[in-house]
Amino acid sequence: MHLEGKKVVVVGGSAGIGHRVAADVVDHGGSAVVVGHSKARVDETLDDLVNRGGDAWGISAELTDRDAVTDIQRVLGEQHRDATLLVNAAGFFIPKPFLEYGQLDYDAYMELNYALFFLTQTVVRGMIAGGDGGSIVNIGSMWAHQALGVTPSTGHSMQKAGLHALTHNLAIELARHKIRVNAVSPAAVRTPALQRWFPTDEIDATLGEFAPLHPLGRVGTPTDIAGAIRYLLSDESSWITGMILNVDGGFTAGRN
Repeated sequence: MHLEGKKVVVVGGSAGIGHRVAADVVDHGGSAVVVGHSKARVDETLDDLVNRGGDAWGISAELTDRDAVTDIQRVLGEQHRDATLLVNAAGFFIPKPFLEYGQLDYDAYMELNYALFFLTQTVVRGMIAGGDGGSIVNIGSMWAHQALGVTPSTGHSMQKAGLHALTHNLAIELARHKIRVNAVSPAAVRTPALQRWFPTDEIDATLGEFAPLHPLGRVGTPTDIAGAIRYLLSDESSWITGMILNVDGGFTAGRN
């Protein structure tokens, strides 16, 4: 996969898809900087990456806190300007009807995009200074393409649609610096983040209801999404930029 010697910054890398991506890069000879909310989960991820034989660094912070984002920028700028890979994997999903949204709900989504925007800017400055190009992969969402009545998700959809738009714009702006920018767009995926919004004993039943909506008959796994991200990070996709790749079990193609 041609990731030997490369350093990836994974924002939202301490669980689920982000953890899987960091592990894949390390398994293919690279190193990883993991940014996550929970220090305990960041430490667990670092232990896993080191046990795989790779170099790894961790940063724990709340991405919806602008002061914390500034601190992350400082660390990335001072210690990890050599990173040539970036994955923006942080995100959350709160199914809530539009009329029940409060300001705090809305602000949480928009502050997340603030964090991803300016952390990307910091990493890109390092890529440009290094002169070797780079690859950025954003994790978008099927819900940025389509609405689904059983999961009202206006806030999530706006946040992810913004990330899709950022992908297209950066692909054009950064191409002259040999920096490629792509995104993956998953449908329903089983990740630990579900435990924040659904009771543990209801997750299997909830996902079971979603499985038939996907033509391939099941919800996704972090490994499904990470495989596509690994490809977009690698030199094997060296002529691909500005792509929003649907990794969704066929969901956006149609319904069974």
